[in-house]
Amino acid sequence: MTHVFPRHTKVSLPTAVSGEGCYIIDSNGKRYLDGSGGAAVSCLGHSDQTVRQAIKDQVDELAFAHSGFFTSDPAEKLADLLIAHAPEGIDRVYFVSGGSEAVEAALKLARQYHLERGDDKRSHVIARWQSYHGNTLGALSAGGNRWRRKPFEPLLVPMTHIDPCYAYRHQLPGETLEQYAIRAADLLEAEILRVGPEKVAAFICEPVVGATMGAVAAEPGYLKRIRQICDQYGVLLILDEVMCGMGRTGSLFACDQDGVSPDILCIAKGLGAGYQPIGAMLCRDKIYQAIKDGTGFFQHGHTYMGHPVACAAGLAVITALLERNLLDKVQKQSLQLMAALTRAFGQHPFVGDIRGRGLFIGLEMVRDRETKTPFPPDLALHTKIKKIAFANGLICYPMSGTIDGQSGDHILLAPPFIIEETHITEIVDKLARTFAMIPELEQ
Repeated sequence: MTHVFPRHTKVSLPTAVSGEGCYIIDSNGKRYLDGSGGAAVSCLGHSDQTVRQAIKDQVDELAFAHSGFFTSDPAEKLADLLIAHAPEGIDRVYFVSGGSEAVEAALKLARQYHLERGDDKRSHVIARWQSYHGNTLGALSAGGNRWRRKPFEPLLVPMTHIDPCYAYRHQLPGETLEQYAIRAADLLEAEILRVGPEKVAAFICEPVVGATMGAVAAEPGYLKRIRQICDQYGVLLILDEVMCGMGRTGSLFACDQDGVSPDILCIAKGLGAGYQPIGAMLCRDKIYQAIKDGTGFFQHGHTYMGHPVACAAGLAVITALLERNLLDKVQKQSLQLMAALTRAFGQHPFVGDIRGRGLFIGLEMVRDRETKTPFPPDLALHTKIKKIAFANGLICYPMSGTIDGQSGDHILLAPPFIIEETHITEIVDKLARTFAMIPELEQ
């Protein structure tokens, strides 16, 4: 008997009781290798003593002080550290409790920025299909996954969407990746012109799409062209790095690898590494100054924003990533994991694509490699993979609707940055064992 309202009422879950490095241990003593970091969260694993101690020390000093009355040392220090390593021009940090909150804050800040400048016609936001930006109503409105949107369509804010940068599905024969990237980016200009440039406030996208597509990175030149288009039409560029940021792709900020600096940037997940719920919205100085020189008040806020204990955890996490050279380790282990997956599944008849950056890797499942035909949705392949992998002691992140919100399945892997070669072997072996136990995937 439980009074907890679970994610799914028809699934009985084991009870997690402890964590040890890359493993979670349940009440029966079974160990699960966390091959997805939960949802790309647990970048330091589940038993980092430095982060634990930082949380304990902060609780002993000060647990909570409302940000309407106080700032705090952990918030100030974490903001300084983030800005010291942020993309060029990013100067301010607005702390929240998670990714959806960060996106909501970004959308509202974009609107208020234009208002403060007297440009009150700009309210329209353009996003991409097959994106994921969170489950609150504003974030869900920006999100482009049709399955997630459908039940709540009457409640959503009107926004429009363009196709994602998805070369595996959308690149034309004879077209180079660079040519495809520009063609995909130019869809934004077409949509701005269709809506009316004077009405568009912002464009939001993920540099590397996570949950809804499975580690699909922007192709070379795509985000640079997006940046040019936004600048040309006075549109703010919001990058959502909630899942792909904070070292997950091998650099602290994912967009650094694309050579692009946004106007507003959203982070979460790896920022707290699962030890505390925390997220943040970062913005350019020009946006902050527009508020400062105008009303002086960002008309937004949450009770737990800038929470001292959460910020202390975030400070310890980012310090650990930098001081332990874990970003270099992500890049190194990425090569090993990608190589191991390619050896095991590169020629598998039902694995169409293996892609990603850093320790953020997706496998797209297909019924036919030549035609890239997906498995039928009613097969619920992703559910079978998740269930059997879990029984085999592997936590991975399979999802459906990869192509259009209905068709397609993928598996997302996002293990802790502390993985060793033995963990990589275990991930691949348990995934192979899982495939062998699913009749539809028998070779």
